[in-house]
Amino acid sequence: MTLAPARAPSAFRRFHRMRRTAALRGLVRETRLDPRSLVLPIFVDARASEPTPITSLPGHLRWPAERAAEIAERAAAAGVGGLLLFGLPDEKGDGRAAADPLGPVPSALRAIRARAAGLALIADVCLCEYTTHGHCGILTPDGGIDNDATLPLLADAALACADAGADVIAPSDMMDGRVAAIRDALDRAGRAETAVMSYAAKFASAFYGPFREAADCAPQFGDRSGYQMDPPNAREALAEIAADVDEGADVVMVKPAGPYLDVIAAARARFDVPIAAYQVSGEYAALHAAAERGWIDLRRAALESLTAIARAGAGTIVTYFALDAAAWLA
Repeated sequence: MTLAPARAPSAFRRFHRMRRTAALRGLVRETRLDPRSLVLPIFVDARASEPTPITSLPGHLRWPAERAAEIAERAAAAGVGGLLLFGLPDEKGDGRAAADPLGPVPSALRAIRARAAGLALIADVCLCEYTTHGHCGILTPDGGIDNDATLPLLADAALACADAGADVIAPSDMMDGRVAAIRDALDRAGRAETAVMSYAAKFASAFYGPFREAADCAPQFGDRSGYQMDPPNAREALAEIAADVDEGADVVMVKPAGPYLDVIAAARARFDVPIAAYQVSGEYAALHAAAERGWIDLRRAALESLTAIARAGAGTIVTYFALDAAAWLA
């Protein structure tokens, strides 16, 4: 029998072979989304008697504390990993109401604990929703932020949430030293098992607009550039993360997610702690707005954006798409 002559090696690699079918693509997929890695933000409104739609966040509501367990049960049934709770108080003041044990977030935490098992409950800690001026800390006489005077208030708010059942405290204020202050307060109160997920690299972003409507926390003067990070600074972001890790943060977060994938990737490469990222309200609202005009496919665009965040290195993703994504991935 005459053998066919050997063919010369191919001059190129055929990548298409493993892209030919959905089954083959799934077999070699490098980044996989899991609903358990997603965290759903919810807004608890002490002034609301019924769930109230949030115009700029399609599909999302402000919840009365006593009914927050309803959305928690939906999230648990969908397989979502956790909730991130924000509070809107009855009245705004100097920020001290953030530590009220009967405030919206502690009240919602107790209600959720009684009815929805299996979720990680994360309490955002900041003063902006609780101040008349909308800034994240105590003001100095000249209208600046008094960083050090703010730290005890943040620690008090963290302890109130931990006592109400929060698994994780998530300070989002960007005060220097707040992780250490919160960690110390929790430990001294016997809450050593309560974790801290710091918004370690939170940028002064244009993508927060819908959130500020949802949480009723827009600054009444100026902006937050004096304490949130300057968007061009990536090396400084890594320094912020390093400082929070040194102060005792168990998880560190980059916010926003989409415009800062490079920061997420750099943090993943450098730090051996869990990395979270927040796909913020402006990212969510922009995708919805484009989809409503027929410019993009919402499901594909949302899942692609979440995959990019995970591919960059985020193991936990806070996203307003959490419920939808969990259903799409099922």
